[in-house]
Amino acid sequence: MTALLDFALPAALEAHEPPEARGRTRDGVRLLVGERAGGTVRHHRFTDLPGLLRAGDVLVVNTSATLPAAVPVSRGPLTVHFSTESDDGSWLVELRRRSGKATAPYPDGAEGGRYPLPGGGAVTLRERYSAGRLWRADVDTAGAASVPDLLRAHGRPIRYGYVRRPWPLEYYQTVFGVHPGSAEMPSAGRPFTHAMVTRLVLAGVGVVPVLLHTGVASPEAHERPYPERFSVPPGTARAVARAQADGGRVIAVGTTAVRALESAGAGPAHGWTDLVITPERGLRVVDGLLTGFHEPRASHLDLLAAVAGTPLLERCYAAALDAGYLWHEFGDVNLLLP
Repeated sequence: MTALLDFALPAALEAHEPPEARGRTRDGVRLLVGERAGGTVRHHRFTDLPGLLRAGDVLVVNTSATLPAAVPVSRGPLTVHFSTESDDGSWLVELRRRSGKATAPYPDGAEGGRYPLPGGGAVTLRERYSAGRLWRADVDTAGAASVPDLLRAHGRPIRYGYVRRPWPLEYYQTVFGVHPGSAEMPSAGRPFTHAMVTRLVLAGVGVVPVLLHTGVASPEAHERPYPERFSVPPGTARAVARAQADGGRVIAVGTTAVRALESAGAGPAHGWTDLVITPERGLRVVDGLLTGFHEPRASHLDLLAAVAGTPLLERCYAAALDAGYLWHEFGDVNLLLP
């Protein structure tokens, strides 16, 4: 294994449905804990989290909510995945072709291609944004007031082949999601419940917000992050600074929260970030990370190696594979501590 871990992920370890469909609660998933000091790896349940953190630690959560960002093309076997809105009103989109019960990449779009959508709208491809995948496109919303309104009327959550059946949008939301804008769920926050947040606060752990609207992350193309809109509010910046001054740890919930915090640096900020975090770049704000398990060779693994170090990350993934942890947005989670 390397910093970009290359391993075989058995199909049996892909979470094909939410834990609620497996007879568990949201917070009933497993939690693998890796601690950089000493290199220890321990097995827990997510409900153990308050006892694994310390009074004075700060959990930083992403308040972006998931959009139903997959819209079928009115004619033909294609679907448009809406990713990110640009300042000029255009959108980054991905064309996908229906393949069985899910979708696969569709590489044959062309500049000027127009794809009709339900309700009379359309997407017109303007120019390629990334090789073979993302396009910058103009969107005709027809009767809808905005693209998010069009998505709410005609879209559904983005679903890849390992999720065998559609699930309603509420299964792709976290308890923190109050600002719609993400093409895909900030899934590290999914196991949290209101009761869990209460337990954390009673244990002296701070829970503070950032915002990063995540775009599409095709599992077939492990691309580096492209610009995404983010915000770190003043109250969060103050809570992070106070924790650092008092010896508390800053634990990001999800790679999106890491990117927001590291993009902002020492204070509040908002705007766009295309920050790529690697072990060489290192971390300046974040001490630890709660995250899902990422696919082989995924670019996010470089970020995880920056948090945990490559040796601990390799041990965590070897232990997760050996113990049958579940991958993807409906799977188990990994807590990486300093």
